[in-house]
Amino acid sequence: MTENDYVVLELSSFQLMNMKISPKISVITNISPNHLNVHSSYEEYIDAKKNIFKFQSKDDIVVLNYDNDITRECAKEAEGRVVFFSSKTKLDDGVILDEDVIKECDDRIRRHIMNTKDILLRGVHNYENVCAAISATKTLVDIDTQIEAIKKFKGVEHRLEFIREIDGVKWYNDSIGTSPTRTIAGLNSFDERIVLIAGGYDKHLDYTPIAKPILDNVKSLILMGQTAEKIFLAVKEEEERQGKKIDTYICETLEETVSLAKKQARPGDIVLFSPASASFDMFKNFEERGKKFKEIVNNI
Repeated sequence: MTENDYVVLELSSFQLMNMKISPKISVITNISPNHLNVHSSYEEYIDAKKNIFKFQSKDDIVVLNYDNDITRECAKEAEGRVVFFSSKTKLDDGVILDEDVIKECDDRIRRHIMNTKDILLRGVHNYENVCAAISATKTLVDIDTQIEAIKKFKGVEHRLEFIREIDGVKWYNDSIGTSPTRTIAGLNSFDERIVLIAGGYDKHLDYTPIAKPILDNVKSLILMGQTAEKIFLAVKEEEERQGKKIDTYICETLEETVSLAKKQARPGDIVLFSPASASFDMFKNFEERGKKFKEIVNNI
């Protein structure tokens, strides 16, 4: 590396907690409860996240999600230039997802950048990520270079990663889904009916918000790990509220969940491994967990 190279680095709240310097270009895609088994409070977690921009100068840039209440309010504390992105609001300035088109907005003038059909990734959350990436790199490269890179990008391992199709059923590894909000984004990425494998290490998160998306999108729910009962109870309450029921199972091992998912899935279905929980009850990290899941699926 040289002093002219750029590094794209994802920083966790643990890494940010004690930071006294911020990158020249910072991005916060969203903030929702996470790692509450480590942080003393949700407020401490939020404050740690803010360190990614709190020490910027006026010439620096912070890219914020306009649709998230907390990240939108972060703009009031920013020293650098704020650039918003949104999938829900037609901003006067920023980068937006307007139906199926990503647009750059400058003083109420909106320029068409690209259609979502040209993006290989699935899901609104990934289109939002594209908006954030365009916002973060607009001072570094021209728009044609951005478009070319986006069209070629196939995603990264463990993030809604397509593994293979078996008997008309597509299997996806989303081991990075370590919180309810991540798994909800994954569920909303598919129109097909889903067999969901979830559960893992308990980070003391609230699983109530995931119950409705599960009932709306999932035909069979297969649970494991420390959070299995918490997810089960949240879904059960939502079932009683809606007067609706889905097949739910609890397994001991990842191998058992895959075997059961294969029996439950029918041609045209999706099997989605998105735990909504951390991995530390059974695995070293989400990467090890995802690799194990892929190994099991590829050996079917």
